[in-house]
Amino acid sequence: MFRLTLILCTAIIVSSCHKSSGIKEVIISSDSAAINFFKGDGSMDTVIKVVIIRDKKQLDQLAGFADSDIKENFKCGYDGSLHFFKMGKVIQDIDFRMNDVQCMHFTFKLSGEIFSTSLSPEAKQFIELLKK
Repeated sequence: MFRLTLILCTAIIVSSCHKSSGIKEVIISSDSAAINFFKGDGSMDTVIKVVIIRDKKQLDQLAGFADSDIKENFKCGYDGSLHFFKMGKVIQDIDFRMNDVQCMHFTFKLSGEIFSTSLSPEAKQFIELLKK
């Protein structure tokens, strides 16, 4: 009985540590996305490549990556932007930074509030594969 209680308490603690922004619920219904890749120095002034995604599995993966742990709002620049569409209309914009190991994040505005979430090494790898 003690073990079961200990396992249950641990599960509750671990699940309560992840504070979701709710972004996944917004972008999960998207039918396409455009990824703008900037020159990679943190500035947003030059788009060097645009990738369009229509594959639902890839869209769902991006949604999952963006809905990670909420972090403090970073001010260290951006390496690209994600624009999620549904029936030809933008439903969500997300900026990201992935080329600075000290500052890897997604940033977006949701319900009037600005959020930053962690951009994991797996998310970076996924985005880099899409860029190729």
